[in-house]
Amino acid sequence: MTIPFTNKFDPAGEKPFQVLQPAQQRVPFVFNSPHSGRHYPDTFVDAARLTRHQLRASEDVLVDKLFDSVVEIGAPLLAARFPRAWLDVNREPFELDPRLFGEQLPAHANIRSMRVSGGFGTIPRLVAENLPIYREPPTLDTALARIAGVYRPYHDTLRHLIAATSVNFGHAVLVDCHSMPSNGNRYNDRGRADIIVGDRYGTSCHGEISREIMHRFGELGYTVTRNKPYAGGFITEHYGRPLKGLHAVQIEINRSIYMDEETLQPNAGFNSLAADIREVMTHLVSLPDHEFAAASIAAE
Repeated sequence: MTIPFTNKFDPAGEKPFQVLQPAQQRVPFVFNSPHSGRHYPDTFVDAARLTRHQLRASEDVLVDKLFDSVVEIGAPLLAARFPRAWLDVNREPFELDPRLFGEQLPAHANIRSMRVSGGFGTIPRLVAENLPIYREPPTLDTALARIAGVYRPYHDTLRHLIAATSVNFGHAVLVDCHSMPSNGNRYNDRGRADIIVGDRYGTSCHGEISREIMHRFGELGYTVTRNKPYAGGFITEHYGRPLKGLHAVQIEINRSIYMDEETLQPNAGFNSLAADIREVMTHLVSLPDHEFAAASIAAE
């Protein structure tokens, strides 16, 4: 797919994201990995007070690789190359943090969202456990350039993939792919489930989609919960319109299953998890979908 914008992300000319596509899309599914980008621009690292390794604490390490088998089963996969710490496309376009910028923010900026309050806006101020990113904060012009040059083209591409899928199949299902730390934050240090399925409390997709994902992972021996503590972010909420035949579901994977959370290297569980994801997704795309085109939101 040709990406319709002039790239400002990488002086070497690399695209800030990629679309992996089958020769022919055979299923009404689109997969998205917005936080697995691992190309850290030198200018960003130079401006940070953190090491490159510390900056990766916000990265969904190798999630795009865990899900890349979906291309073989007939679905496209959109994957970021840029890091989440540099730009978070799972936010509104202008969730901007006034504590990060020394300039007057535009009137349309959302400065009061819970995500901004936590330091995790469109241009994040923090990574992980409240670690400030910047030694030299970006200018507002720099932030707006990231939004115009990468955020908007990313969402234009995602929107195009969903729209084309809906036209070709009569409906579309977006699966938003993420990973999470094995433990909660300092306010909740309990261990987390292996898999969390987020559907905005039943509003972003047909209930059968969430239930089948949970059931299949459960059959494979994983502990699975729904919506807590992750119900889905901006992407799930924004693109999920079940009454219009547009469904969006988020999958969060416990990082300890497939990687060492200290070294950020894959562990012995990576290949088996990737195989299980392929099995679950193969089942998911084969579901009878006559209800999905004009789905009613099931009472949960």
